[in-house]
Amino acid sequence: MSDLQQIFPEDFGYLWKPKESLLNEYCHLLSGYSGKVRLTGPSDPGVLWREHVLDSCYALPFLPASGTVLDLGTGGGLPGIVWAVCRPDLEIHLIDSIKKKCVALQQIISDLSLKNVKVICDRSEDLAQHSREGYDLAAARAVTATGVLLEYLTPLVKPQGQALAFKGPGYLSEIEGLTNRWSDLGFSSPVIWNYFLGSCEHFILLWNKNSSCPSTFPRRAGMAEKKPWWR
Repeated sequence: MSDLQQIFPEDFGYLWKPKESLLNEYCHLLSGYSGKVRLTGPSDPGVLWREHVLDSCYALPFLPASGTVLDLGTGGGLPGIVWAVCRPDLEIHLIDSIKKKCVALQQIISDLSLKNVKVICDRSEDLAQHSREGYDLAAARAVTATGVLLEYLTPLVKPQGQALAFKGPGYLSEIEGLTNRWSDLGFSSPVIWNYFLGSCEHFILLWNKNSSCPSTFPRRAGMAEKKPWWR
């Protein structure tokens, strides 16, 4: 594993610094929903900036050159809105199953005048039924355990596309026993990068989609957690 700063020795802040003002506005909009709709944990704009916006920015170098990206379980729009601000050339879809969150996200997108974002109020299993393998990259941040997450993502990612997950150090226990099983979902083994936010170590896991999703996925809602695919 290599630190992102070693992989990208040039300051990849060039991707987000020109958009810093709009990202700060996004932080203040998010903080304004505190107590109304639980879009994210902290409500302080400074904390949102340090712990959520900058964290989302670490994955900017991994986004595709073009195409459509899905943010699964987006919550308050992290990382999807950050990516939409920094990469206006990409189409970003935000999916969440909670209607009041989707309504709030739509208002935030309107307030930020973003034209490259679509909010989808649905479960991922249902989205995969009518948008099967339609995304160049599908990603999730703080959604669920890695094995379960990959089941949600595989029917959404195009062959030759990618899946991305933000993880903490606990990912190691999550992928124990899965080392030789990724191909069951059509994926390569993940490439893993580590980075630091302050003293806290974080990880980005990136899978290439080498083959089509097996026809058995998606399963009906709840089955991914109830009966893990790898057991």
